[in-house]
Amino acid sequence: MTEPADHILLLAGTREARLLAKKLVETFPDVRITASFAGAVDNLPNLGVPTRVGGFGGVAGLTDYLVNEKVTLLVDATHPFAAQMSGNAVFAARSLNLPLIRLERPAWTPESGDLWQSVVSLGEAADALPAQARAFLAIGRKDLHRFTHRTDIFALARMIEPPELPLPGHWQLVLGRPPLSASEEIALFRKHRITHVVAKNSGGRRSHAKIEAARQLGLPVIMVDRPKLAETELATSVEDALRKINLEIASDF
Repeated sequence: MTEPADHILLLAGTREARLLAKKLVETFPDVRITASFAGAVDNLPNLGVPTRVGGFGGVAGLTDYLVNEKVTLLVDATHPFAAQMSGNAVFAARSLNLPLIRLERPAWTPESGDLWQSVVSLGEAADALPAQARAFLAIGRKDLHRFTHRTDIFALARMIEPPELPLPGHWQLVLGRPPLSASEEIALFRKHRITHVVAKNSGGRRSHAKIEAARQLGLPVIMVDRPKLAETELATSVEDALRKINLEIASDF
């Protein structure tokens, strides 16, 4: 009897997920690969593999999907702050004794010249801003409401798509992805006379320019720590994930 083909479910949403999807197609042409997006933004990238969009319906819904679609390997390459999805993946995989690999890029760590204040939540970050601060908020549109009560500050908020709720009238909105160069961020901060930067510790190089810019300008950064996630096998790079996926697939034969 022919063994069922491998099926990798890739929980996407990061640059690393896009890079990994491309590598998976090149490395495992005979393996079925499905990418899944939460649907937090409308303008989703084409990963070159079949894609689904939207939630699964909690642990039970994800478990049903894994069974019905005969998934043999689950890869979590979601954002480091997507704690609920990562938790659901761990519990669903454990219930089915299904291998799970989480691709988790290393967190940023402060360097010489950084002026960081680490906080454990966005609410604490909002409280940490002093009155009359001119804050740059790099936190995403879904969490912006945690700051809008601070009408005693100016905020420049950057996100990919507009927020659902209106901003305070004296705030400003910048739509777009973060630039790669610190010089662009420095120009933006100077233009708006930014005094504080608020950021999630998402890690990676794609959005690190704001941290470098804050260092060069001597601006304090209120850094939101990552949530603690349920333990599972970790990969810290696309290459590491690919190696571990190869081992899992090879063990099937």
